[in-house]
Amino acid sequence: MKRMKLGNIFMAVLFLSTMLLSACATATTAPTTAPTTSGTAAPAGKYTFGILLVGPYNDQGWSQSTLIGAQYAVAQNPNLNLLYIDNVNTTNRPGTTAAQIAESLVEQGAKFIIFNSDDMKDDSNTFAKAHPDIITIELSGDQAWKEGEDYLGLPNMGNIMGKMIYGKMIAGCAAAMTTQTGQIGYLGPLINDETRRLASSVYLGAEYCWTHYLNKNAADLTFKVTWIGYWFNIPGVTSDPTQVADDFFNSGFDVVLSGIDTTEALVEAKKLSTADSPKWAIGYDYYKTCDVAPDICLGVPYFNWGPAMLQNLNDAANGTWAPSWEWNPPYWQDINNADQSAVGFTRGQALSSEASSTLDTFISELGGGLDLWTGPINLQDRTVYLNDGEVATEQQIWYLPQLLEGMQGQSVPSS
Repeated sequence: MKRMKLGNIFMAVLFLSTMLLSACATATTAPTTAPTTSGTAAPAGKYTFGILLVGPYNDQGWSQSTLIGAQYAVAQNPNLNLLYIDNVNTTNRPGTTAAQIAESLVEQGAKFIIFNSDDMKDDSNTFAKAHPDIITIELSGDQAWKEGEDYLGLPNMGNIMGKMIYGKMIAGCAAAMTTQTGQIGYLGPLINDETRRLASSVYLGAEYCWTHYLNKNAADLTFKVTWIGYWFNIPGVTSDPTQVADDFFNSGFDVVLSGIDTTEALVEAKKLSTADSPKWAIGYDYYKTCDVAPDICLGVPYFNWGPAMLQNLNDAANGTWAPSWEWNPPYWQDINNADQSAVGFTRGQALSSEASSTLDTFISELGGGLDLWTGPINLQDRTVYLNDGEVATEQQIWYLPQLLEGMQGQSVPSS
């Protein structure tokens, strides 16, 4: 029998994972019936790794995308053994820390632990210090970045993150090329460096395509961010993302982009869209999010964690792993290449052929060196952040202190 290509294996994993993991997912809220633990304690001869997922394993967002990346790694290397625990957050597991939960994976034989959220940063640090023999990865962190603000220099600590600023720029372009009212909303989670840079990257992409391809005035584009307070809805704690999406759509915004882990933006766009007043939405994180509401979905920028996880796990199993900070870009020859691109963009059925063609041009420009993080760029309070022609450093993008001038919405958390 012929050996399957890596991309074909990956797509098979994605298909099977989607069938199995999405079966009990709900459209608008994080599922509560998902099993909280899965996997087999270390079989003989296999290298066991574990993942802590901040949300449900089938959230159609960040956590499901992370899990699929791990399953990709296992599909490529059958000597790997995967354990995972989902819903690792203080609401679902009050009185228990992520570091404590990681201990249970070690007890089952895990030699490599992935903490999948910025929300777990402190716990990942605590765990890594307590277990110098266990490789510890925090997704989205900077503890292994020598030029980073929170560099620890631990020999067993690494970071992996996709360079989603590009996926968000592409999403912003799709929104700008589609809106009929010139009003774009962004449904944001909590406020931190990561979420500011991603929301701002959407704006930069939208503004560029609005002015460069449509030849419209930047002042005529409205871009507003509303934060709910966490990565997904927690009744009584966060703002209700369904209500936030409705508020956007009912006040003239016709495109809403999701920055949270769940699908409320798409669900509400589908519910409220009419022939006379069409609504559109863009998902986030998970490559099949458009399936929730294909008729109104313009697309979804998504993470492809598989290749980076596979490389790190292979190195660990072979004894060649070394700490690194990875901020992995798209594979520009084909951003949806399952075996090479850390970030992709799935186009939705609602994206017009004209807008899709423009995205092709825009993606080619980005891959050819177009850098939208080039001055002049001011912060929201009109402080100069980048002078004319000045290109932002990775630190300036990563640690963005405010939203950008031209964006509406809160830049820092309420005290």
